[in-house]
Amino acid sequence: MALRRMLGWSDGEVMRSEATPCTQLMRQTAGVMSVGGSLAFWVLCKLHYGPRITVPRSIRWAGCGAVTVGSSSALLVRLLSPECEPQNIAAYDRKRK
Repeated sequence: MALRRMLGWSDGEVMRSEATPCTQLMRQTAGVMSVGGSLAFWVLCKLHYGPRITVPRSIRWAGCGAVTVGSSSALLVRLLSPECEPQNIAAYDRKRK
């Protein structure tokens, strides 16, 4: 699923053994970016509604921001990170039993 091979950025070699696995990298990126997305969307909600803002409305905007930014950043990591190339996933990511 990595775009690196199609864009010509990949040499097809397996990375070092101490490289971070793709699943861990995606999970960490999504966690960090979901916090940033919720804060950013909360600010957008404050700017959009002004004094008419309510608590449920701001929580809904923050939740949507967390989901949107977290999932899109995880997708970008999956598509563009060298750790997420197929040969590296096969070599270093642990298989679930």
